[in-house]
Amino acid sequence: MIFKLSISGLKSKLKDYIVLLVGLVMSISIFYMFQTLALNKAFVEANTTIRSIAPVFQTGSALLAIITFFYVLYANSFLMSLRQKEFGMYMMLGAKKHKVTLLMFLETIIIGAVSLVIGITVGIGLSQGIGKLLMKQLDFTASGYQGFYVPSMLVTCMFFLVLFVLSAIMNSVKLSRISVLQLVHADASAERTMIKGKWTGIVSFLAIILLGIGYTSMIYMDKLKEQGPMIAMLTTTAGTYMLFTSVLPLIIKKLKSNKKRSEKGLNAFTFAQLNFRINSLTKVLATVAMLVALGAGAISGGMAFKNNVIQSTDQLEIYDTVIHNPTAEEKNILDGITFKEKNEYHYKIDDKYVYYLKEDLEKNRPLVQAGIEKKNRGKVKRVSGNLPVGAISKYGEEHMENTNIIPEEWDDALRSLQPTYLNYMEKVKKIVDQKMYDGIQEKENIVVIGKTEDFVTYLDKWKKIDELQLVKYKNVTAEDIFSKYQIYTGIYTSASGTVFMGFFLGIAFLSMMASCLMFKILSGASKDIVRYEMLRKIGVRHELLAKSIYKELFLVFLFPGIVGIIHVLLGMKIFGFILIDPYFRIWLPILIFVVIYSIYYFITVQLYKGIVLPEKK
Repeated sequence: MIFKLSISGLKSKLKDYIVLLVGLVMSISIFYMFQTLALNKAFVEANTTIRSIAPVFQTGSALLAIITFFYVLYANSFLMSLRQKEFGMYMMLGAKKHKVTLLMFLETIIIGAVSLVIGITVGIGLSQGIGKLLMKQLDFTASGYQGFYVPSMLVTCMFFLVLFVLSAIMNSVKLSRISVLQLVHADASAERTMIKGKWTGIVSFLAIILLGIGYTSMIYMDKLKEQGPMIAMLTTTAGTYMLFTSVLPLIIKKLKSNKKRSEKGLNAFTFAQLNFRINSLTKVLATVAMLVALGAGAISGGMAFKNNVIQSTDQLEIYDTVIHNPTAEEKNILDGITFKEKNEYHYKIDDKYVYYLKEDLEKNRPLVQAGIEKKNRGKVKRVSGNLPVGAISKYGEEHMENTNIIPEEWDDALRSLQPTYLNYMEKVKKIVDQKMYDGIQEKENIVVIGKTEDFVTYLDKWKKIDELQLVKYKNVTAEDIFSKYQIYTGIYTSASGTVFMGFFLGIAFLSMMASCLMFKILSGASKDIVRYEMLRKIGVRHELLAKSIYKELFLVFLFPGIVGIIHVLLGMKIFGFILIDPYFRIWLPILIFVVIYSIYYFITVQLYKGIVLPEKK
């Protein structure tokens, strides 16, 4: 009889159960997706530029396990909240408490098992689909990547089975301790605030200390080595949960107590709504903040490594192309490229020297690296200083007896004009004026150099130019051509695995973040229907109610978004000793996150409005 009543109760709350199931499925599938990378050491180590990548994934696994633990516990407490009023009614009708407790235990295990099967299936599909999509977009072939990975399935099953059993036991114990009267009136009671009085200040202070330690360990990650990620993970996570638990209720209370603000429109109702469920909000929003940091941080890291490819390439080779004596076909390709800077230099060669024309060089001074110091990495400048007539390169045999040496900056610039495959490096460079140049009875040569605004835009053209070099110079092989395109391709190949992992994990974490927020908001929507109906009956306009919902959910989304972005901005310091500039174009991934986050916000508002607001007549 109790079982039949349970089934009918389940059917009556089918929408709420679907929300619960979707939330659990997403958490399981995302955990599985992460493990497909974390446990596949051969793939990870073969496709990343980070040497000690293992501690990073170990830290990530621990952090995701903590976040998932809190999420699953909250999801199962929601399961209990759905049924506790009904269970109270069963007990009032004469059902034994231990039978109701057993029923609750079995329901938790069954829902967990169903969500586990579906979650792993969805995780395999997402791993395959997202993996292939990213590989296509990044032009990256991951030889060892497996969307269907048995070790990941085993770890995911074991982890979640333990979690579901633990949750079932906790729910059963909680149910056995609650009185029948408390169960019947469960919907009408506000959740207790766990931290009160002086403890609020103490916990807030501890949160700031822990976050300070976490941020400091991120900034000095190069000195902390392998211990850095674990210290940052533990302190930042603990600090974030303490911050939300202590500070968020205080902020809501201050907003509610501000008469000028609370008496405006329906603000009093909005702040009361937030205050009513503040205890559960703090835990979930702290989890969301960490997922925002992981998701936006992974995407920012992936884009930072992608941006670092062109920065590293520019550091090794300034000019996008260097062509000697361009053919008609090469000139045609160059004409189709929009150059920011394009220069031609004339030179002649004999058995001993490569003669460069002084007037050519000084009229269009080439670019050189600004310096080897960290602050100048990736920066360029014009060659400065005079170029003496008759000066020779200091690496020639004659420079020992000749004091007229080409200045170092000029020598670096001229070296970049001489590709190794033309064997010009063996000859001594010499600077001559126009009169001396005209007197040299050798064939005149031309070298064309060019730099564009965006090297990546013309990759197909740089590739074609390299192919034409092989046609022009028969004794040259593809390995001999050390062009900017070859440098870029080599660096991109080595970095593309890290970029792939960053985007893959970023998409996964942001999906789980959306699932957490929507689950939290929509799971409590059914309890809010009565309150909105009451306001509607006493004459509150539909537009004001909708405005109140927008404001309430905006505050719910705002707090974890701000904290998560702060984590990301400081967390990018981790890559400071690996990348030239980890903050290069950081606004782009932040903007992508803000757009995605805003879309989630508007979707959640519309879904929530559809549940709690009556149709506008």
